[in-house]
Amino acid sequence: MTANGAAESAPPHKLFDTLLILDFGSQYSHLITRRLRDLKVYSELLPCTQRISELDFLPKGIILSGGPYSVYDKDAPHVDSAVFDLDVPILGICYGLQEIAWQHDKENVLAGEKREYGHAKLVFEPTASGTLQVNELFNDIVDDIDVWMSHGDKLSHLPESFTTIAKTKNAPFAGIAHSSRPYYGIQFHPEVSHTSQGTKVLANFAVRICKARQHWTMEEFVGKEISRIRALVGQKGQVIGAVSGGVDSTVAAKLMHEAIGDRFHAVLVDNGVLRLNEATIVHKTLTEHLGINLTVVDASTRFLTDLKGVTEPEQKRKIIGRNFIEVFQETAKKIAAEAAGSSRAGDIEWLLQGTLYPDVIESIAFRGPSQTIKTHHNVGGLPAAMHLKLIEPLRELFKDEVRILGTKLGIPEELVWRHPFPGPGIAIRILGEVTSAQVEIARQADHIFIEEIVAAGLYRKISQAFAALLPVKAVGVMGDKRVHEQVIALRAVETTDFMTADWFPFDGLFLKKVSSRIVNEVSGVCRVVYDVTRDQRNVKNSEINDAERYKEGQPNSHLANDSKDERSIANKLAREEKRQNEPDQISQEARDSQSDPTLPAKKHGNEPSKGAKIDAEIQQEEEEMLRKKGIKK
Repeated sequence: MTANGAAESAPPHKLFDTLLILDFGSQYSHLITRRLRDLKVYSELLPCTQRISELDFLPKGIILSGGPYSVYDKDAPHVDSAVFDLDVPILGICYGLQEIAWQHDKENVLAGEKREYGHAKLVFEPTASGTLQVNELFNDIVDDIDVWMSHGDKLSHLPESFTTIAKTKNAPFAGIAHSSRPYYGIQFHPEVSHTSQGTKVLANFAVRICKARQHWTMEEFVGKEISRIRALVGQKGQVIGAVSGGVDSTVAAKLMHEAIGDRFHAVLVDNGVLRLNEATIVHKTLTEHLGINLTVVDASTRFLTDLKGVTEPEQKRKIIGRNFIEVFQETAKKIAAEAAGSSRAGDIEWLLQGTLYPDVIESIAFRGPSQTIKTHHNVGGLPAAMHLKLIEPLRELFKDEVRILGTKLGIPEELVWRHPFPGPGIAIRILGEVTSAQVEIARQADHIFIEEIVAAGLYRKISQAFAALLPVKAVGVMGDKRVHEQVIALRAVETTDFMTADWFPFDGLFLKKVSSRIVNEVSGVCRVVYDVTRDQRNVKNSEINDAERYKEGQPNSHLANDSKDERSIANKLAREEKRQNEPDQISQEARDSQSDPTLPAKKHGNEPSKGAKIDAEIQQEEEEMLRKKGIKK
């Protein structure tokens, strides 16, 4: 490859001025990346354990994130000391500040007498040297500012050659700066919205101190990415593209079509767990609106057969991921054979995927509490023997950046703003075994939910909404019949970056209408609930009580693996064993209620409920049927 070709195929961190964030496990780390991107400064996040010698680029500056550890703990993570040999500006945030101090002197950090969580008033300190460099971090921030604190440890004294530039009531060294090198440390979190002028602090570091150019825009990116794709694929290479109808795969497909034209082959695999009428809708959209050649492969029977009996979410992902790649390899061979001898002849070497930057972050195995949350269908869990090379043109983009890019490429607005849908599809929105019957229940409920959201004019206000089928049954009354059917959980969230999210506050009338439609129109459902849990990370992960995400006893409870199900099973078994070993102690009232469900209410002078009356009628019918057959109950 020529020098020019190598430059064209280079990743963004070699084409744009880049700030590197080294993550120590803070739940806010990704926000630093987002804030810098909003400033049009390209940024990337890597784990704090990254070896500096293995970097293939020189960042314009480095930010050390916060983290839940104490730097003086035996197992605390530490940055590669070579970071201080790069001769680039460094900013330490919270734990990052303490890491800078610890690297200079291991006695510099101790446990604070008072923890500081929440809002604090940051007071600027006049510098002894009076040099401009020390004050650059707070340039144009005249007034004292409200900041967001989240720490228990603090500096015991200043590292050598550092000066105090800011303090709070409980943190005398809330802001420090080196007297001769561009090293800064702040105890507060400028990346969160609770810190007033926090973005200005980050801008001062990135632009004024690091001298990073603000040229990260989708207009700049699209031309460079098309050139990179052409250089990677070559003049005859062909790409097979995974499409699903979602914004990620649609934008990726359009970008690939712009780069190599007919040498891009879009393929939709109908895995049996798509949304309602998805295959038909996607075919029409991509062919009629975007002019893309699309092959639809119906592999639903294959996927559902392999999913039979599988209940564990991570195993579902791996099964779907493996089948997905196998189907693509088989389809690629067929397409290549059909193209032989034509102007499009050439080996299909590449597999297009719509991987986004949050997918990458989720799949990086950070040391400490920000461990791998799940195996992402685009990033992990793929067979090692895959014969196609991955090409991921959106890998460095957040969701909002993808939507801006889609608009620039001329994709219709309704496609650009379509809610994301997980690669493993409805399979991970069904808690328990995936069967065609369960898929149809979840699919119909999801369709009704989205249909009502659109009708209410709320679709663009909500970032993602879906219906999940829970592995529990509830008793309900439908008409005059008592039923024991399944439960649907609705979920809708607001987010900008798909890393953190909050539930959408529907009004009661809307939820009443949706639940009424689902119960009446979806066979097998008698109850609907709405999930109002706030997500801290991993928004696109659609399982509720996914055992992979919640583990009891680990730091950061929002990432912990909740074993309530296991405890419930253990308790249930213990109760059952106790019942078997103890004499029958059922109360007389309980016995009466078994013989006549309306009797307990009558005894207390109350009108029996409608359900109790129906139960009594059903019981009488059963007894009459048994009597006629000569069977004693």
